[in-house]
Amino acid sequence: MSVRIVRTVAELRALVAGWKEEGERVAVVPTMGALHEGHLSLVREAMARAGRVIVTLFVNPKQFNSAADLAAYPRTEVSDAARLESLGGTMVLFAPDGDEMYPPGFSTGVTVTGVGEGLCGAGRPGHFDGVATVVTKLLLISGADAAMFGEKDYQQLQVVRRVAQDLNLPVEIVPCATVREADGLALSSRNVRLSEAGRACAPALARALNTAAGRLSAGAPASGEIAAATRAILAAGFERVEYLELRSAADLAPLDTADRPARLLVAAWLDGVRLIDNVEVRAAG
Repeated sequence: MSVRIVRTVAELRALVAGWKEEGERVAVVPTMGALHEGHLSLVREAMARAGRVIVTLFVNPKQFNSAADLAAYPRTEVSDAARLESLGGTMVLFAPDGDEMYPPGFSTGVTVTGVGEGLCGAGRPGHFDGVATVVTKLLLISGADAAMFGEKDYQQLQVVRRVAQDLNLPVEIVPCATVREADGLALSSRNVRLSEAGRACAPALARALNTAAGRLSAGAPASGEIAAATRAILAAGFERVEYLELRSAADLAPLDTADRPARLLVAAWLDGVRLIDNVEVRAAG
């Protein structure tokens, strides 16, 4: 079997120590499971960059704002392991339980201001504290030289970059492009919760972003394009748009025009499911 399942910090650290003694480079792909092609693209990138790959599978309770959302999150370890097997090679699946990651008495957290504020940070108070805390633990536990993160969760990527930089963690944070369905919908574990009708209208999110991004790159003011994109998303059948904002790609500062490399980021609700996406916006001119 090419996928070895490890459940304790001690066992994983012992494995990594052996790899390091052999001079191996280690890459880690943090996930919450329910693996799809987007996750597998991160694993392939990790395999290309390192001789040893760790995929983590931990549904982190500290980053959920809703007990119902946490309970509904898919848990599919057996099929996840099978998907990893299909990639070939040799890797470790680190799948700890809650007590292993947060033993009794656990009382430490990591908070990132600036890039962790606004956007998803506003709608999900404490979410990025949970992300920053668990990612810091996973990076330290894994001893990884490189860690793969998808650009679909762009604010999360910036939070993780900030953590690694500020805490001097000896790991390279590798951004990986968003993987999309043929109709443009960004892959997400939450997509399976959409109804057939919802799935049919979901690609309108990416279409609206791309249309607005093109106009913003041509110098259009953000206010008008954001209003137009919001109308298009709602007209397609989304229940509400939680946010749709133009932000600097480097530090997520709010922008009125694309006067520097930027990202257009959105969170919107469809069938009671919260979908996020973002697209690159080239600097105008």
